[in-house]
Amino acid sequence: MSRIHEALKKAEQEKAAQLPMAERSAAAQVVDEVVVPAISPNRLAQETVRRTPTYFEGSGSTLRFEDLVARCTHPEWKADSALRVSLAGDSGKIVGERFRTLRSRLYQIAGTRTLRRVLVTSTMPAEGKTFVATNLVRSIIRQADRRVLLIDADLRAPRLHTALGAPSTLGLSDYLRGEADEYAIVQNSVANNLCFIPCGTTVSNPSELLLSDRMKVLLDTVTPAFDWVILDSPPSLPVHDASSLADLCDGVLFVVRAGETSHEDAKKASSEFREKNLLGVVLNQVEKSEAQGGYYYGHSEKK
Repeated sequence: MSRIHEALKKAEQEKAAQLPMAERSAAAQVVDEVVVPAISPNRLAQETVRRTPTYFEGSGSTLRFEDLVARCTHPEWKADSALRVSLAGDSGKIVGERFRTLRSRLYQIAGTRTLRRVLVTSTMPAEGKTFVATNLVRSIIRQADRRVLLIDADLRAPRLHTALGAPSTLGLSDYLRGEADEYAIVQNSVANNLCFIPCGTTVSNPSELLLSDRMKVLLDTVTPAFDWVILDSPPSLPVHDASSLADLCDGVLFVVRAGETSHEDAKKASSEFREKNLLGVVLNQVEKSEAQGGYYYGHSEKK
């Protein structure tokens, strides 16, 4: 059995032994287990990625990153504290270290192959994909020279704008419908190296929009301006959106929730991404006693 399946099995085991919610500590919302491809010592990259150009080409024009920031919107963000990591106290240090480790693993992979666009998904709703995407980005931008674009591609039940305390419109759906350009939908606040594209106006045809040529055009336009483009997608079992978006990304992080995610459901959902650069599985919502534990590392074997 692969390491990924071990992590998924552990999620089911947690369910049988889970504690009442009141007994969960703040560390219970922490990423604990991370499964990523093993990399031989002689191929390990330093915690850095190749510096990207400060411009991108889109719609026949060339635009510097600084010009994008100058022309995009700059709303005031008021982050939801429930969806961000607190680094206070011992638990906070453990939490922060989990996300720094996840960040480091992604950097290592990026040192061996192209890895700029990362899709974050899960099996079902409420497993923590938005929590993971938000705090992974916060970990990356702690390094001042890293430019990150966070995209809320969950047009059905968006939450990233709540996590950041940002406006939800104009956003991705407005661009995909041809009603706004990239300048109108990109937000920049708090840190100059973090940009955000919210979900946009509620639509009745999210799958059709995400499958449209404009989605690929947008990603091809903005990606070269950033070190990382992180997309939060809908859960993969109820709808096909995540699978479609995975075709446009370099890698997929799959989030499962300890004590909640069915092993069989998670196994079924993650198997769809085996041929779409599945990077690994992140086990979320572990018990306090488990937060001190180690990580699972291993190849994403196709078993």
